[in-house]
Amino acid sequence: MEKGLTAIFPELDFTEEQRDRLAHCVECPRQCGVNRFDVVGYCRTGVIPKVASVNLHYGEEPPISGDRGSGTVFLCGCNMSCLFCQNFPISQLGHGRELTLEGFVDAMLGLESRGAHNINFVTPSHATVLLEAIIPEARRRGLSVPIVYNSSGYDSIESLKRLDGLIEIYLPDIRYADATVAEKLSDAPDYPNINSRALIEMHRQVGDLVLDDHGIAVRGMIVRHLVLPGGLANTESALDFIRREISPEAHVALMAQYFPAHNAQHTAEIDRRITRAEWRAAVDVFEASGLDGWAQEL
Repeated sequence: MEKGLTAIFPELDFTEEQRDRLAHCVECPRQCGVNRFDVVGYCRTGVIPKVASVNLHYGEEPPISGDRGSGTVFLCGCNMSCLFCQNFPISQLGHGRELTLEGFVDAMLGLESRGAHNINFVTPSHATVLLEAIIPEARRRGLSVPIVYNSSGYDSIESLKRLDGLIEIYLPDIRYADATVAEKLSDAPDYPNINSRALIEMHRQVGDLVLDDHGIAVRGMIVRHLVLPGGLANTESALDFIRREISPEAHVALMAQYFPAHNAQHTAEIDRRITRAEWRAAVDVFEASGLDGWAQEL
């Protein structure tokens, strides 16, 4: 294992404790326990994820993208198997390229030099050891913008606690309130329980959203909620949980972008876009919740 690690990552190294966690992987709630130096787990990822893209992204929430863009690092692999995944070539097919740990740090610094308001790791739930290794090194080399942890919300509490102090902005999903739906659509029957605990831990670390004088996020949490056909996402329950258990001052991004991607087109109930009436009902619930945030255009 040591020989292979040195060959792949000669510039920066993992600690012995981090190597041990990768050799008996429990980074995410799947708790696969596989040796990622030899095989891949549920996330289809070895020691370190491939990278699908590193670029400025202008389509995130206004405080994240701002006018200069969010410095997104799209990681391949995922610890969920959503039938409707819009990024399935990245998350499930692993289309991307390999970087060394030093390469990740260089990419982060390069994004900041291009004006990025933040460094935004997309789908990092299976890559927390990577973040533990590269964020301190990037800070040591002068990175000054916030780090965004942009996840499905299916995150290990233990892994999140290890990131405490490294992440300034959490951008998680709240996808399901019903275990049966979560199992059918994402192979994650424990999603509601895991997600609720993860969101509480994220908020404990960073609190409500804080903006600078230009309206750019510097710290805090934004929770995303994708409206699904037929009310499958249970928007009312999701927003009620955020208001009661997270904060009445929480910021929510209500998303209307669902379409039947990947295997959804062959799956009853989710083989269509949401209707205007379904979207209007979700927006009404959002407005009645008193929560702050944004609702996409349908």
